[in-house]
Amino acid sequence: MPDSEKTRAYLVTPPELDPGSFPDILAAALDACDVACVRLSLSTRDEDRIARAADSCLRICHDRDVPLVVDSHLLIAERHGLDGVHLPDGARHVRAARKSLGSEAIVGAFCGATRHAGLSSAEAGADYVSFGPAGGGALGDGTRAERELFAWWSEMIEIPVVAEGPFDADLARSLAPVADFLAFGEEVWSSGDPAAALGELVRAMQSGTPG
Repeated sequence: MPDSEKTRAYLVTPPELDPGSFPDILAAALDACDVACVRLSLSTRDEDRIARAADSCLRICHDRDVPLVVDSHLLIAERHGLDGVHLPDGARHVRAARKSLGSEAIVGAFCGATRHAGLSSAEAGADYVSFGPAGGGALGDGTRAERELFAWWSEMIEIPVVAEGPFDADLARSLAPVADFLAFGEEVWSSGDPAAALGELVRAMQSGTPG
């Protein structure tokens, strides 16, 4: 079972970013804290914009030995040298992503708040599953990923689990003992000082202890 000393930050980019200025902001955040992975998660479907954003972030991440994955876009991951993909639809495309990107790529799957979807994704070969939202809003049907889901997964399943926010300090402390990674995103970038905001959340995460 994870504990707070092993739980690590997983950083999700803002849905809109400027490839000219964002790399410096990202670099400051990565230099401030230990981050296990960065996920490029943009609201646009424009592949050229996503590709430019990927190129702008890749060197920043790789200079710091932090893998960069992208939401959904296998071709962008492959063509631009990213480390893998994050699939928003559970197990549906895990096998195809693994076949396309190879055994060394990171393939993650978002599974909402559904234990079955998580198990199916793990069986299909996902490197991690993520559940959420654990805080803030809910899914379209009003469902949230409760702490009990993460606790069960961490006790029963070896595949790492990511808790999707949004987070505040209290939720970070609460979920750190039962998740391998906490995904911090807009709660960091909406701050006037993203590096400082990330640092506060990471310290809260690290202060969590198994009950």
